[in-house]
Amino acid sequence: MMNSKFNLIDLTIQEEALENVVKRAKERGIVIPTLAQMKNPALIPDDVKEKLKEVGLWDIDPVNLYRITWHNEPTETGGSFNGANYMVLPEEITGVKAKVIALCGKWFPTGAHKVGAAFGCLVPRLVTGQFDPTKQKAVWPSTGNYCRGGAYDSALLSCDSIAILPEGMSSERFEWLEKVAGETIKTPGSESNVKEIFDKCWELRNSGEDLMIFNQFDEFGNYLWHHEVTGAAIEEILNQEMTEGQRFRGYISSTGSGGTIAAGDYLKKLYPTSKIAASEALQCPTIYSNGFGEHRIEGIGDKHIPWIHNVKNTDMAVAIDDEAPMNWIRMFNEPEGLALLKENGVSDEIIDQLSLVGISGAANIISAIKFAKYFELTENDVVVTILTDSIDMYQSRLTELNEERGAFTDKVAYGVMERYFKGINTDYIKELSYRDRRAVHNLKYYTWVEQQGKSYEEILAQWYDDNYWLDIPKHAEKLDRLIEAFNEKVKAL
Repeated sequence: MMNSKFNLIDLTIQEEALENVVKRAKERGIVIPTLAQMKNPALIPDDVKEKLKEVGLWDIDPVNLYRITWHNEPTETGGSFNGANYMVLPEEITGVKAKVIALCGKWFPTGAHKVGAAFGCLVPRLVTGQFDPTKQKAVWPSTGNYCRGGAYDSALLSCDSIAILPEGMSSERFEWLEKVAGETIKTPGSESNVKEIFDKCWELRNSGEDLMIFNQFDEFGNYLWHHEVTGAAIEEILNQEMTEGQRFRGYISSTGSGGTIAAGDYLKKLYPTSKIAASEALQCPTIYSNGFGEHRIEGIGDKHIPWIHNVKNTDMAVAIDDEAPMNWIRMFNEPEGLALLKENGVSDEIIDQLSLVGISGAANIISAIKFAKYFELTENDVVVTILTDSIDMYQSRLTELNEERGAFTDKVAYGVMERYFKGINTDYIKELSYRDRRAVHNLKYYTWVEQQGKSYEEILAQWYDDNYWLDIPKHAEKLDRLIEAFNEKVKAL
């Protein structure tokens, strides 16, 4: 039984529209995976696994819905499933004794885990008939990867889609969207300019078009997907990686839409003494100091606190100078940088994996290192962070950096090593007291109550009613039953 009076994930059935959705799914050969199958691919039927042997990871094929999981075999075509994809960063890179683990998002369809968040927002509306892809357009507001995931899911449904993202994002995102999204809208600014995206959403709402906006920043399906799927993947990795006597100390995630960091809520239930650290750009330190500005850590979003971010459960803020991840991606991808890493003892096995790190992934790793140094963690301690995507999304940025700054020579590599690797320290870290967290939570008022129509009553409930956040995961089982019922209707049609 749900305890919160707020209907955070609406699973009310709309029978008439649901008939249209079922027919569309039948036409397109769509079978929807459950959250349980995304957590444990052993539950996926054998016939699905056989079909996947002939399908590329990025192919717009409905069977790829089953690849919205952390457990894909790391191959571009025909892969099956294995354990969750992750890498362990060695001390030669991190400079700390603690074990730093990073989940790898490259092996999702579209090359980023945001396709999971898009699934979490779309599917509850789909299997209830609240969204009718035969009549409505799907709108995906984003600072990058989320709208690509939404456009991908929409293409599987033969549904018209509108992707919204800032004009300053990397060219790779726009080039891919041109092939997949029905329409792409570029809003002013870069990753920090989220309000401009929200303004465009209001313009579309008032346009008279029949559309539905899947706003990752306030859709609790995003929170639910990461809590259940990402959280469970991390639990699996920890069970595999932690040896006797080791302790899980913290989960570090950039806040973005507030979805990925929800995995920390899952982990705190298993490891109550662990901490959740929110990473953000020093150039736009919204949590760290109520700050604002432009930055280059693409995709994480700023200048507001997402509605679905459980701030009361966040223990600290870590602000990262965006120069650090920009130099990290050069070190990880230029020949002189790789040579220096090898000279410093980094193994060929790890060097082969460094292309899995994108800009926000580098920022997350740096935040994890700062976390480990701040708490003086030892070889008995484990921390986990996230690689949202890979360098595949940022090859154009590497080219731009070389054009702006010149070649990445061995001398430049040595300077980067000393300043941005060995020079990582504990500056710009803020442990959040009860009052600090309340102050951050209060920032939601200006975005969500004043501008976006949320209620004063609900923003108070987010802080004072513990059941508000505890009830969201209770929707997982009911959603899975609705997915199974939907698939049965499609099969019977």
